[in-house]
Amino acid sequence: MATSSVMQSILVSPVAGVAKGLGSNRLSPYCRMPHQRRSSSVAVRCTAEDGEKEQAAPTATPSTPSPLPIPPPPPKAKVSTDFFDVFAFSGPAPERINGRLAMIGFVAAIAVELSKGEDVFAQISNGGIPWFLLTTAMLSVASLIPLFSGVTVESKSKPFWSSDAEMWNGRFAMLGLVALAFTEFVKGGALIV
Repeated sequence: MATSSVMQSILVSPVAGVAKGLGSNRLSPYCRMPHQRRSSSVAVRCTAEDGEKEQAAPTATPSTPSPLPIPPPPPKAKVSTDFFDVFAFSGPAPERINGRLAMIGFVAAIAVELSKGEDVFAQISNGGIPWFLLTTAMLSVASLIPLFSGVTVESKSKPFWSSDAEMWNGRFAMLGLVALAFTEFVKGGALIV
């Protein structure tokens, strides 16, 4: 604070001295420069974080004679509900829906394999296609309704049930389902007998 006051005195005084007609000898570092009185009081405000109350602290700064209004925070970006944006390669729908279907498919394939002893290919050929189509349609519609309404998955994310955890679980389920089908194909039968 003292350094700021000294620097302001050095920078302001020669200009004020020249303006008063005292001559150019005021710019010499050997002459005495008088201190200027600072009587204006300015309130400085900062934005509050995490529910804290906003506080005002008075300071003596002559460069800002009155408090400046704090601009409001920028509005959150609108989520695009355009069909091509939702289904874009990096959009919110493709990987999330495929991951959800893979999670349900992996659990269903293991459950049927444990109960009936059939591998994935036998499950598909013995009436699994209508179940697959029905599950795909219902889960896709249920996943797309919030996305087309402008609701993001991240906005509904909780610390434990986070959207990132869902993405990783879906990725692992996709890999697990492919690995299960490949292992059963190579083995020539069900993985769990």
